Amino acid sequence: MNSAQLLDSLKSVNYPGFSRDIVSFGLVNEAIYKEGKAIVKIELTSSDPQLPTLLKTQIEANLNQHSEISEKEISVIVKKQTSSSSEETNDSKIAGIKRIIAIASGKGGVGKSTLTANLGCALSRLGENLPEPLKVGLMDCDVYGPSIPLLMGSNVRPQLLGENLLAPNESFGIKLMSMGLLIDDDSPVVWRGPMVMKTIQQFASNVEWGELDYLLIDLPPGTGDAQLSLAQTLPLDGSVIVTTPQKAAVDVARRGARMFEKVNVPILGVVENMSYLENPEDGGKNFLFGKGGGEQVARDLETQFLGMVPLNKEVREGGDHGIPVVISNPECNSSASLIEIASKLMDALKVN
Repeated sequence: MNSAQLLDSLKSVNYPGFSRDIVSFGLVNEAIYKEGKAIVKIELTSSDPQLPTLLKTQIEANLNQHSEISEKEISVIVKKQTSSSSEETNDSKIAGIKRIIAIASGKGGVGKSTLTANLGCALSRLGENLPEPLKVGLMDCDVYGPSIPLLMGSNVRPQLLGENLLAPNESFGIKLMSMGLLIDDDSPVVWRGPMVMKTIQQFASNVEWGELDYLLIDLPPGTGDAQLSLAQTLPLDGSVIVTTPQKAAVDVARRGARMFEKVNVPILGVVENMSYLENPEDGGKNFLFGKGGGEQVARDLETQFLGMVPLNKEVREGGDHGIPVVISNPECNSSASLIEIASKLMDALKVN
């Protein structure tokens, strides 16, 4: 046994509620083995009071499997998200941002990024009826498949304001930042987890967001590095779960949403995308992918059902041309649904 082997052994200890281990999540601050003694130090951010004990128990069980280890020293240091630390985070990293909402899905292909872009535009439109207009930002944390720049019609490189500060792009009055703005169109992002985590932290702390009423965060599908990094880096006000009606999407969405419960982020509601195809002649609804899946997820998660967005070619055309449907065709049924969902989201955030 040596220190390298000790660290390798800790890779079998998963972060509670995740399939990823504590080493790949970058939580192991120290792993030393010397003359029969193992010293393990973990550092993380969480408001879950049970997490330190649970992690320490799992690590101890792992070390007990090695006969070479006769003495153990395990410490789990938790930086809790108390009100004072949240204020400090707001001051140092995201000053001026009132509400931060993660838009998430369990699986890909459910239209989460399209929904994020249109919700941002819908919130901005709703602000037109208020004494003060609403200021909205979009943070694209789908590092491997960034699509917010395409959907928002923004492809210029962000300006560098200082040695380590970027100005977000602006489209339709909405500020946005994405990895898609920082790399060439055909360049793949081939990164391991720690690099993804660092990028999300930099999007939070090294972008001049300014004053915002809402910051919507487009997450990649699943429950991996990006999701955990986000929950540990930013004081999220809540999450919105996106699904389509069919059973495969519903089952994965329900499992994915449980991740937010593990990290104490409220689930504000569920949106069902591509719910039905409307017949333009008689207004009849054709439920191509099934019916009622989003409402079922909302019931299972004990949260509200925010609404259904119909399958509509105007949504696809708006995305392809970089003009969200809420802007390009505000009178169509999809735009009406999206604006209603944005209104419900605003109400949910007032309650929370």
